[in-house]
Amino acid sequence: MAWTKYQLFLAALMLTTGSLNTLSAKWADLFSAKGCHDEPKHQFSHPFVQAVGMFLGELSCIVVFYILLCLDRRRPEPTMNPGQSFNPLLFFPPAMCDMLATSIMYVALNMTSASSFQMLRGAVIIFTGLLSVAFLGRRLAPSQWVGILTTILGLVIVGLADFFSGNKENAHKLSDILTGDLLIILAQVIVSVQMVLEEKFVYKHDVHPLKAVGTEGFFGFFVLSLLLIPMYFIHVGEFSGNPREVLEDALDAFCQIGHNPLILLALLGNTVSIAFFNFAGISVTKEISATTRMVLDSLRTLVIWAVSLALGWEQFQGLQVLGFMVLLVGTALYNGLHRPLLARIPWCAARMNTEEAAESPEERERLLGDGRVQTADDG
Repeated sequence: MAWTKYQLFLAALMLTTGSLNTLSAKWADLFSAKGCHDEPKHQFSHPFVQAVGMFLGELSCIVVFYILLCLDRRRPEPTMNPGQSFNPLLFFPPAMCDMLATSIMYVALNMTSASSFQMLRGAVIIFTGLLSVAFLGRRLAPSQWVGILTTILGLVIVGLADFFSGNKENAHKLSDILTGDLLIILAQVIVSVQMVLEEKFVYKHDVHPLKAVGTEGFFGFFVLSLLLIPMYFIHVGEFSGNPREVLEDALDAFCQIGHNPLILLALLGNTVSIAFFNFAGISVTKEISATTRMVLDSLRTLVIWAVSLALGWEQFQGLQVLGFMVLLVGTALYNGLHRPLLARIPWCAARMNTEEAAESPEERERLLGDGRVQTADDG
């Protein structure tokens, strides 16, 4: 069945805003500007300030939720399910995981390329799969184990591509690139903990996805905003990248924004894009399918890579292309995207029916997705 114009719009919106989320964050990192007290120009290195902006974008999803709810209630026959009432503190532990993972990833984005940043985030399926077996008692299908092993191979290839690019003339030193890659993978461990917590304690409640994202954004925004105060006094040396060598110098960030307003444009792009990305992702799942959302989420990695090459932010690496393709196959296998193709082969179809019969309804629902979109796109 052909897509309607609205469905095409949603798909394009998800792909565009998902790509912009990472690209705008990387664009901000590339700026240099004077700081406070006539300090000389230095790189805009403020990952925690960027993370606060990202959570502000998530928080705005609550506003979008209530706007959609008001518009729906004006119809003769309302169709939107607002969900049941819930204790907002249920979202506090996952929100803290999201806050920690997002902050680590923005630190890593300062050290590595935007395309590697996006590709390495595919590691989340490895740790999510392992933790779901250990703590949720889930049994993974053979194809999911193959997907995890394939993803590991893809990560190794992307890591090798970064290693070889670091030995050439590059905007980042080799040590920074490797540290950044490791931080991204570490962040995926935390993201997988977040996803397991959400599935164990949150998903049993009927909460609208936009409201869930907005609630986590609320906790992330206010907690991280408060943490900016002690971060201003914690010295971490040259690792910080700011003149005072503290964990985060929010005042320096605002001074740099004042000297170069384009930084503000990049930060606003990050904040606005994450809000629209969540809305578009949830709408794509509802209007088209969860499979389409997974495909679009993978395609945005390709868009980020292509734009980064076109802008001269990074150099072409054949190994990176191979790594991306292997990661794509691993993600497809883990999420069951191979099943429609194998269903056309008689003996494969019989085996798949046996596997599906062994799965619980909850497992099949989880495999298809629930409309939530991973943030810290992330972006």
